[in-house]
Amino acid sequence: MIVSLLAFLAVFTLIVLVHEFGHFLAARKYGVKVYEFSIGFPFSPRLLTLFRYKETVFTVRLLPLGGFVSFSQDGGEDDTELFRVSHGKRALILSAGSLFNILFAFVIFTPVFIVGKHLGLVDALLLSVKTVWEILSGTLMFIGNIFTGHGTMEGISGPVGIAVMAGKAAGKGILNLCYFAGVLSMSLGIMNLLPLPALDGGHLAMLFIESIRRKPMSRKAYQIATFVGLALFLVLTVIVTFIDVTKLIA
Repeated sequence: MIVSLLAFLAVFTLIVLVHEFGHFLAARKYGVKVYEFSIGFPFSPRLLTLFRYKETVFTVRLLPLGGFVSFSQDGGEDDTELFRVSHGKRALILSAGSLFNILFAFVIFTPVFIVGKHLGLVDALLLSVKTVWEILSGTLMFIGNIFTGHGTMEGISGPVGIAVMAGKAAGKGILNLCYFAGVLSMSLGIMNLLPLPALDGGHLAMLFIESIRRKPMSRKAYQIATFVGLALFLVLTVIVTFIDVTKLIA
């Protein structure tokens, strides 16, 4: 169980770092200041300040699950730079995290196939592209089936289920753990693009609505959507964790 927990924390933290680094780089490229880059659940207390780079403070939060980049100082509402950039640039900043997760999966699959399957570089690259596409299309089909009522939530895992899978992958060697990290990175990237409040996809959906209305949505609307989304996310996490624990007991 300790191996599973450590493997889960290592893999999940790496994937979150990749995701948030994507947002961070895109924001800096378009002149949007990032005031905090944090690993951990957003509303948990700050546990540790690692270092500061220009205006960005790199921190660790008490609850290790998740991460975020903050475009406002001290949790205030001065994130005007993000809302002042064009819709196209804001869309790229919001989607950069997921794009980095998909890119990370491709990058990590390639050496896994070279070492584990003894392929040449070109064949490994081609197989990585094929694997990324299969995971992408399969995940989208799975999500589509759930929303249309043709699928079940049996294939969804929460922190407990993912920790168990990470432990099993670690037990089979570093290559299996790396492959698992790539698959999980893809899943995180795709899920974050779903048009649900609090997720990147939810913010992209609101940005799309702004573009159609040709009028910015109020900060209040963003805050309400984020709060509702986080609440739903926590409820879903509890439900999925209960299912995971039930499976383990059974």
